[in-house]
Amino acid sequence: MPPPNLPPLPPPPPFFWGETPEEEYYKSQGVRNSKSHFETPNGKIFTQSWIPLDEDQPVKAVVFMTHGYGSDSSWCFQKICIAYAKWGYAVFAADLLGHGRSDGLHGYIGDMDKVAATSLSYFLSVRRSEQYSNLPAFLLGESMGGLITILMYFQSDPDTWSGLILSSPLLVIPEGMIPSKLHLTMYGLLFGLADTWAAMPDSRMVAKAIKDVEKLKIIAVNPKRYAGKPRVGTMREIVRMTNYVQNNFEKVKVPFFVAHGTSDGLACYTGSEMLYEKAVTAKEDKTLKLYEGMYHSLIQGEPDDAVALVLGDMKAWIDEKAQKFGSKCTTD
Repeated sequence: MPPPNLPPLPPPPPFFWGETPEEEYYKSQGVRNSKSHFETPNGKIFTQSWIPLDEDQPVKAVVFMTHGYGSDSSWCFQKICIAYAKWGYAVFAADLLGHGRSDGLHGYIGDMDKVAATSLSYFLSVRRSEQYSNLPAFLLGESMGGLITILMYFQSDPDTWSGLILSSPLLVIPEGMIPSKLHLTMYGLLFGLADTWAAMPDSRMVAKAIKDVEKLKIIAVNPKRYAGKPRVGTMREIVRMTNYVQNNFEKVKVPFFVAHGTSDGLACYTGSEMLYEKAVTAKEDKTLKLYEGMYHSLIQGEPDDAVALVLGDMKAWIDEKAQKFGSKCTTD
């Protein structure tokens, strides 16, 4: 179903940018794109990369990106992937289990640790490859992908990652979206039978995330987006893991950049503030940017001038960190 208060939507274009063939569009953006599937013990996941088009351009660092709930790597999430590739970074992303073109029941995350470990297995295979093992490497997550990114960081060996980049991370659930304990208890009494049910209250998430109505129309017609009611197990895991991460912020030791809008209706910016305060990362290596009046989707759903502001802050941060860590690396 389309979000409320929108006129009937036209059939979706083949791509979020319109009719232009993929190869032609990517070339116009100065990037190369590749697609593949990656086999894991938990199922096959769909993966993509975006790399600077000029093969002689040295890659500054590698960035591994994770999309949010109900989304995937093939629609508007590409905007942030393409931006980083244009800046000189090699970008890799994977559709989460239960999302996009990866295996699993659509919209279902019954074990978030397993979901994080599955994407992480792909990211590590690239990170440890001969081509990228000596470069700085960053994990980037948006929304629920920010929560999963922190879980991936917790699951990784020390010194694997040069830093974290989080866009509107779901670390604290807004009061009006917290599933009732009654609902979760009732479904829990069914011994897991209800875990996959799309039965939790639907709070019209997309409409709460996007400020620009024209961009909302494009996001709403994403053919791979999960648009059903939240599944019981997914909401249970979001509640469980936000609580877990809140109690373990002090385990974050690497440099990080967090961007959050103060009018975010899907993820409280107080979670980003808590991370900034409690992480033991050196103060000069942690950055929190709060954007007054911005909604949840900072890159995909804000007016262009606001998007440019956020991307400019992201670029300044990663360029500085990549240069700092890059001096320690060799890229034969």
